[in-house]
Amino acid sequence: MRLTFDKSEHAAAALLIDCGFEEDLRDTGDLTSAALIAESDRGSVHVVARTEGVLAGEPIAHMAFERLDSAVTWETQITDGSPLDVGAVIAIVSGPLRSLLTGERTALNFLTHLSGIATLTRKFVDAAEGTQARILDTRKTLPGYRVLQKYAVRAGGGTNHRLGLYDGVLIKDNHLAAWCGTDSGRTIADAIARARENTPSGLSIEVEVDTLAQLTDALEGAPDIVLLDNMDCSTLRDAVALRDTAAPAVLLEASGNVSLKTVADIARTGVDRISVGGLTHSAPVLDIAFDWPDARPTGGIE
Repeated sequence: MRLTFDKSEHAAAALLIDCGFEEDLRDTGDLTSAALIAESDRGSVHVVARTEGVLAGEPIAHMAFERLDSAVTWETQITDGSPLDVGAVIAIVSGPLRSLLTGERTALNFLTHLSGIATLTRKFVDAAEGTQARILDTRKTLPGYRVLQKYAVRAGGGTNHRLGLYDGVLIKDNHLAAWCGTDSGRTIADAIARARENTPSGLSIEVEVDTLAQLTDALEGAPDIVLLDNMDCSTLRDAVALRDTAAPAVLLEASGNVSLKTVADIARTGVDRISVGGLTHSAPVLDIAFDWPDARPTGGIE
C-alpha cells in the first residue's frame, strides 16, 4: 500500500499540535528558554533514532515547527515507513534556539508514539510473511489520534480496518444480542440481510461469530467478511475449510488475543485478515531524541 499523508491526516495533526502547544505554553510561554536563551541565538539539532524501528510521524513533527515559528527550517533525511538504525538522523532542524527548545517535546511526542506503532506493526507483518493474511488495526485508538495512529499502522506495512462506525458495518455480538432480544427466532443471516437492506451500496458488511455453528449461519447470509472471535488455530482451520466449501468469496478475519507469539500460527490457518488492537493501544514508544551540539556546562554536571 502506497503511504500518503493526506488532508485528513494533516487536519488531525494540526488540531493535536495546537493542543500540545496549548498544554505546554498557555499565556506565559516557555519560561525556561526565555530565561536562559537570548532571542538572537540560533543553532541546529539532529533528530536521531536511539533504537531500531520504523519511522512514522516525520511530517507531523515538521508541521509542529512550522506552526510554532516560520524561522525554523526542517531538513528531512528519512521518510515515514523507512527502517531506522541506531543513530540514524531523521531530520536536521535549524533556527532560533528558543523555538527549537520550545518545540522539542511536542515534536518528539508525535515521533516516538507513532514510530512505536509503525515498529510494532512491522513486527506483526513480518511474522505473517509468506501467508495470505493481512494485518489490520482496530478502533481501539486514543480520541483525536485515530487518523494518525491508523496512518502509523500503514507506515509499518499494516492495513487499516474501517475508520469509524460511519464507513462500514460490523455486526458484533452485542448488536446481535440487542437485535434478537425482541425476537429469538432471528438468525445471523437475517441480521446480515437487514444490514444490507439499510446500508449504502459499496460499504462492506462484516459480522462477528464465536462458533462454527454461528459461522454456518453467517455464511448463508453472504456477508463480505466474517470476524472469527477468539478461536484457536484448530477451529480457525475448520472455519477456513467451511468457508471454502460454502462461500469461498467471503473473507475471514481472525481476532482476539493475537500476539507476536501467536500471529504466525494464526496466519498459517488460511485466514485472510488478522486484526490486532494492540497495534494502537499497546505499542511502546520508539526512542527518538534531539542531539544537541556538545556544549556542556562545567562544574561537575555529568
